[in-house]
Amino acid sequence: MNELSLVEILKQTTPVTQFVLAILLLVSIWSWGIILSKTLLLRKINRESETFWKIFRRGKSVSEISTACEALRFTPLVPVFNAGFENTSTPSIAALQRTVQRSASAQLTRLENRMTFLATTASVSPFIGLFGTVWGVMTSFAGLANANSASLRAVAPGIADALVATAFGLFAAIPAVIAYNHFVHQIRNVGGQLDDLQVELLATAERNAG
Repeated sequence: MNELSLVEILKQTTPVTQFVLAILLLVSIWSWGIILSKTLLLRKINRESETFWKIFRRGKSVSEISTACEALRFTPLVPVFNAGFENTSTPSIAALQRTVQRSASAQLTRLENRMTFLATTASVSPFIGLFGTVWGVMTSFAGLANANSASLRAVAPGIADALVATAFGLFAAIPAVIAYNHFVHQIRNVGGQLDDLQVELLATAERNAG
């Protein structure tokens, strides 16, 4: 018995299924682009964050730390530290705290960029694939009703056409789910480090004010 290959199934798909597959393919490619770029960015951030904390612990003065961190371009700890450093002359600790918090929020917002697309891909792609599957099954059984003889061989290509849409939907959704959860965990870790830095900066400002 001849087995249907994936290429043959794709050639036999209906225009509606082809449209669904095209959407899922574009979404998957875009998601993988986000996944790769975000993975590289977070790796650089983790490396530079470790370097920052070594410099911060070792530094004898705020200006010395700021100078030593000029080469660190990716970690969000440096912009937050610089925001605090530039506002050390603020009249109150509360004003300094607001400045540092605004800077930290801006950095977290930057890290969360395009995360919404991954979340949407993870949740919507299976349903897009399911739509293609339902449409393919309906078309298959409609054609079977008009056929002279009903058999598994007659309906198998149509069912395969329908199920390939579900497979493509899962192919787009599963990596997006895994990557989204991983990135959320990484960004939370960065957020925790930003909170620690805020505490350190405020404690330093209080000591200097005292």
